[in-house]
Amino acid sequence: MKKREFLKIAGLGTLGMAGANAKVISEPGIVMPADKKQLFNMSGFAAPKIDVVRIGYIGMGNRGGGAIKRIVHLGSVQVKGVADIVPEKANSAKQFLKEAGHNPDAYSGSPDAWKKLCERDDIDLIYICTPWNLHTPMALYAMEHGKHVATEIPAATTVEDCWKLVETSERTKKHCMMLENCCYDFFELLTLNMARQRFFGEIVHVEGAYIHDIFESLFQKDKRYDLWRLKENQRNGNLYPMHGLGPIAQILDINRGDKMDYLVSMSSNDYMLQAKANELAAKDPDFKKYAGKSYRGNMNTTTIRTNKGKTIMLQHDVSSPRPYSRLHLISGTKGAAQKYPLPEDGTQGRISQGHEWVKPEEFKKLEQQYQPEIVKRVGELAKKVGGHGGMDFLMDWRLIDCLRNGLPLDQDVYDAASWSVISPLTEWSVANRSNSIDVPDFTNGSWKKNKPVDIALKEGGNTEVKS
Repeated sequence: MKKREFLKIAGLGTLGMAGANAKVISEPGIVMPADKKQLFNMSGFAAPKIDVVRIGYIGMGNRGGGAIKRIVHLGSVQVKGVADIVPEKANSAKQFLKEAGHNPDAYSGSPDAWKKLCERDDIDLIYICTPWNLHTPMALYAMEHGKHVATEIPAATTVEDCWKLVETSERTKKHCMMLENCCYDFFELLTLNMARQRFFGEIVHVEGAYIHDIFESLFQKDKRYDLWRLKENQRNGNLYPMHGLGPIAQILDINRGDKMDYLVSMSSNDYMLQAKANELAAKDPDFKKYAGKSYRGNMNTTTIRTNKGKTIMLQHDVSSPRPYSRLHLISGTKGAAQKYPLPEDGTQGRISQGHEWVKPEEFKKLEQQYQPEIVKRVGELAKKVGGHGGMDFLMDWRLIDCLRNGLPLDQDVYDAASWSVISPLTEWSVANRSNSIDVPDFTNGSWKKNKPVDIALKEGGNTEVKS
């Protein structure tokens, strides 16, 4: 193996022979260089202040279209360009932004048109909202051209690409943030603040999930460009762990005081996707290439143990007809919290310090006592602007505010890598009778000294918000 070469073996990629300078992280598992060194610690890294953040957007579909509608509510930003492989989408986004006081250029007409956007010297941040397989190459190209990156989830779909993101961010000293919006949902922010103030005592166990019935949309040609998400579902594992994992990883101080050690994963059979693909293929030629294929199981359940002996349970099911849930459960030595199923009493979730959940009036007192500063300052407007109930706007506001004030981001490249790598690791575990596999330490040991995330707004918080 060459010094910086990364190979994936035993179900994660092509089987290869490890050289003398490589070590096996899990047996069988992932081969990586034994001499891997951290080039620069991006945890807690504060880039130079940017008074006016100049942004380029790639991907003007569902997520990208929503992102530009939110950004016009923020001051001290300029949208310099938008890119999409579909010319109509790029031009429509340009027109919308022009009417909102921006003057972006539109890039389209070829699969590589987005590169011209990254190559400009008047852009600070590239915001990526494309299909999953494009996130890593676009993020790498943007960082290599001197841009900070914010990418939709997942940041990567292979172990190798996770390492590439880490290495490039460290070498270029450019932020690479995965846009995990659920970290900015209101109950998640509340429980993070409560955890910081030791309300739950020593946290022992947490749970997260992405249980969301999007079954029909996977087969909608007008909704999924080139049916890209149906293709992704031919991988069998937890394909989308970040929504459930991100908030609880912050609560557990993953990469900042603790780290994920190893995981095991199990999937049920697929009882719906192949049958639907076969049914559609019988009457629509566009689906013939999807007929008879193997797809991920309806439900995937993954358990993770951390270095400090905490446990994490994650679930993924986007096929079954079930109510939406991200679980978001925190269990500690002094108390617990749980978000889903959503309470019918109008509260955000449930909190306890005993055998029963507290009553609504007590919940509201706790909510007022532990309300995070970001919610006090921007929460009500975020709900009006929208984006999954306001959490998308809170995420964007916080990102821009950190860049403008030269503050570390709440999510760094190690979070992007360690939250994304769960997908290929679960694929390996599922394919190997749920054997355990180690989770790589992308921080190279710096997790022992990195400071936990604390969204307290002790600094910054001065980014203008337009009603």
